[in-house]
Amino acid sequence: MTARTPRLSRLRRLTPGRGEDGAGRSGRSGRRRGATPKVVALGGGQGLSASLAALRRITGDLTAVVTVADDGGSSGRLREELGVLPPGDLRKALAALCGDDDWGQTWARVIQHRFQSEGDLHGHAVGNLLIVALWEQLGDPVQALDLVGKLLGAQGRVLPMSAVPLELQALVRGHDPARPEDVDTVRGQATVALTPGEVLSVQVVPGDPPAVPEAVAAVLDADWVVLGPGSWFSSVIPHLLVPELLDALMETKARRVLSLNLAPQPGETEGFSPQRHLEVLARHAPKLALDVVLADEAAVPDRESLADAAKRFGAAVELAPVARQDGSPKHDPELLAAAYDRIFRMHGRIGPWR
Repeated sequence: MTARTPRLSRLRRLTPGRGEDGAGRSGRSGRRRGATPKVVALGGGQGLSASLAALRRITGDLTAVVTVADDGGSSGRLREELGVLPPGDLRKALAALCGDDDWGQTWARVIQHRFQSEGDLHGHAVGNLLIVALWEQLGDPVQALDLVGKLLGAQGRVLPMSAVPLELQALVRGHDPARPEDVDTVRGQATVALTPGEVLSVQVVPGDPPAVPEAVAAVLDADWVVLGPGSWFSSVIPHLLVPELLDALMETKARRVLSLNLAPQPGETEGFSPQRHLEVLARHAPKLALDVVLADEAAVPDRESLADAAKRFGAAVELAPVARQDGSPKHDPELLAAAYDRIFRMHGRIGPWR
């Protein structure tokens, strides 16, 4: 454990409702029968949105911790012009937490709406502008996001993983097709996501970014932490590059689920097998332990190799049908919810919450 552990321990002691049980679990044996689990989901973009849309169906205590390395599109323009955190992935998470009633779905469409024009507003999402306006008004990113969530009736909380905007840097072999064996440093999330080369590793700048304290506290106080699915190098792994957040992931008494993608992504993970995703994760966080690796049963051609890769993390593999039936590489919210619910019940250290 790193030198930050005492600080995390203080945060844990200060978090309400974490009385120790006889087995060293914090507050689990005293949980009221019928209460739902506390779940924290980490990621960004469409992958995190898919996970949140599923998780809000099975728990009323849900927190999203969102990457802040996006530098493309509307988020990149606002970040460059105003020096703010990129709001796009935060907006997508809030939209995913909107309810299925008319209020929730109307607001989800509104904040996702993008202006179409010939001027400076072209491509900007309404939600991005709303979030940034509240950041400027309140001077507190967390308070502003909580207020947006209240307006939307969001079924959960959305937090940035770091208090400062981050730059993603990657070592890429063959980024320049004319030099396929050369390894270059590629900068920027948007560029890394679309590289034609092989991503070897990623880091964030600044290299020791401050974590948002509320995000650290949520991880420490969780029953379950869900990492992924999502863009592996630009949405999933960056959470492990924020030292205080990584410490919290290793310190927490929560159970940890890694949710794999349905297919490799062009550019970032072209040609990756499911087990290769785990090998890359282990290189970036070799001391991280997991409890469950969730994968779509149709997306795992070599189950034995995936099981061997999961053992390095101390994890069991759970295979379930979680893809949409239309053949697209997208998660079905209902099927993914059923898979998470089954995992929470089968692998939890206490009885069913419901």
